[in-house]
Amino acid sequence: MFDALTDKFNSVFRSLSGRGRITEANVSDALREVRKALLEADVNYQVTKQFCKDVKEAALGAEVVKSLRPGEVLIKVVNDELTKLMGPVDAKIYYVSPGPTVVMMAGLQGSGKTTTAAKLAKLIVEKDSKRPLMVADDLQRPAAIEQLCTLGEQLGVEVYKEDGIKDAVKVAKNGLKYAKKNGFDVVILDTAGRLHVDEEMMNEIAMVSKAVNPHQIYLVCDAMTGQDAVNSAKEFNERLELDGVILTKLDGDARGGAALSIKAVTGKPIKFVGMGEKLDNLEPFHPDRMASRILGMGDVVTLVEKAQEQFDEEQAQKMQTKMAKGTFGFDDFLKQMQSVKKMGGMSSMMKLLPGMGGAMKDMDVDDGEISKIEGIVHSMTKRERTDPDTIDSSRRRRIARGAGRDVQDVAGLIKTFKRSREMMKMMAGGGMGALKNMLSGGGDMMSAMASGGMRKVKQRSKRKRQPRKKRR
Repeated sequence: MFDALTDKFNSVFRSLSGRGRITEANVSDALREVRKALLEADVNYQVTKQFCKDVKEAALGAEVVKSLRPGEVLIKVVNDELTKLMGPVDAKIYYVSPGPTVVMMAGLQGSGKTTTAAKLAKLIVEKDSKRPLMVADDLQRPAAIEQLCTLGEQLGVEVYKEDGIKDAVKVAKNGLKYAKKNGFDVVILDTAGRLHVDEEMMNEIAMVSKAVNPHQIYLVCDAMTGQDAVNSAKEFNERLELDGVILTKLDGDARGGAALSIKAVTGKPIKFVGMGEKLDNLEPFHPDRMASRILGMGDVVTLVEKAQEQFDEEQAQKMQTKMAKGTFGFDDFLKQMQSVKKMGGMSSMMKLLPGMGGAMKDMDVDDGEISKIEGIVHSMTKRERTDPDTIDSSRRRRIARGAGRDVQDVAGLIKTFKRSREMMKMMAGGGMGALKNMLSGGGDMMSAMASGGMRKVKQRSKRKRQPRKKRR
């Protein structure tokens, strides 16, 4: 996400950090590169121009020129200005009482509107403990109603639909009546989109809005369309008075033009962002965290929040006790791997760590390897999973056959597991040498994780060395 922009920013900061002292001219040169990077990222021209002006004023005001660490001070200034550019944002959905709260989804075709409606329903159920009803009001796109019904079945969320009706206003009204009658807390309207902004679509969605008087109107935009997303947001806002924008496919956006421009151009905040295809990949938008990611400083807060969702305190305490005793087995290891998958996989987790965004390019982190590891562990007996020390060469061959892997893969996984277990035992025990051992073996551990712990064992040459001839 935003890889190209992150690389450009890091290059600019590196050029400044090597200087003992910089001048106002150096700041201007650096901002020229920043301006170029933002324009290449498809950020709106006026937004880019104003951003660079604000950064320069703030940088000179903070006396970056006189600072002993000018590069670091400039990074802080850029981080603050990026946060201002994208915020402030309040990602809460304010519910009315008595209900139901009506949320209308608008957007162009292909932006992921129907899927986002389902993602929002899931978030409302899990985070706010509300009972939503999804109304299939996209009567233009073929199979839109079927898609919403399928997503509703997966989530256990009811979908209101009317077959054979082509009046979007009537369906929206009837859906709202049904929600009131059956005690739903929230109504999510999935309205029709078009391939481009046209008068017919705008009139229809304006009439639906007037009929049901929604409390929140969200525009769903494809982040990868850059300035097209910004322009469509501007046009929709002129007709509907939006409450916020939901940016989809942000995880695949290497440039970031839409995310950086929408708030400044439309005045409407980004409320949520889609970070993947799965139904739980909708996150509240935090400008400060996004600015930190763009500058390659990671996002530890989001990582901690994801971890808290997957690990409960009692389970974590049991794991710690097992680590301290050295009884951590493959079953426990498998649970940890499954939790990592639920958090988005090893690669997405590592990108949230400070400084790891750029390092990820040099590391071959394949989240598919976790499934291969699971296959190997499931091929073990219960005793072997509890006590890996019992796995001898014949058992390794049997496990390899059962998992459809090479014997070297099994041996490599067991070796990595044992080394990790010893390290965890030292860390849990609080030994003084634990940190030193972890740091000295860190490279091996990271490469083992990157390859799923299954590195090929290189065969040494059996050729005998020729004795050196003595010099005369």
